Amino acid sequence: MQLFRLFPLKTLFACAFLALPGTQVGAQNQAQNQEVIGYIKTVDASASVVLAGQATPAKPGMALQRGMLLKTGAPGGMGVIFKDSTTMSIGPDTELWVDEYLFTPGKGELKLGTSLAKGSLYYISGVIAKLKPESVTVKTPTGMIGVRGTQFLAKVDPKDTE
Repeated sequence: MQLFRLFPLKTLFACAFLALPGTQVGAQNQAQNQEVIGYIKTVDASASVVLAGQATPAKPGMALQRGMLLKTGAPGGMGVIFKDSTTMSIGPDTELWVDEYLFTPGKGELKLGTSLAKGSLYYISGVIAKLKPESVTVKTPTGMIGVRGTQFLAKVDPKDTE
């Protein structure tokens, strides 16, 4: 039951919703030169995105870009989906950096790199992990997770960030 303490039932249901094909997203605010790599699908309570030091409240339909920090408050959560259908549910009081993202399967360019600075993350693999699992990583303050399966739950304990 540890999973349900980390992720309230509605957050897990939101994560399941994210995995459904054919969901719609709205118009986006994005920087001129940045490629859209995915979208925010759900926001619960306090959540924001930070790009180039500029924080913006997170909203469903908002575009994701490389270099973004996805941040949630103590009561907060966020669900995101990437272009390759990788789905992430970000728990309360979490900071997740999107360090790298390449998704051009025709050219073999596949890479997803994130850094979980603090908090919790529920991850469901998309196409990148299925085609080239060694190219998906989640860094934490104490180590790195190499994705070899389809889903996992990671939590960075606050004492690990000190």
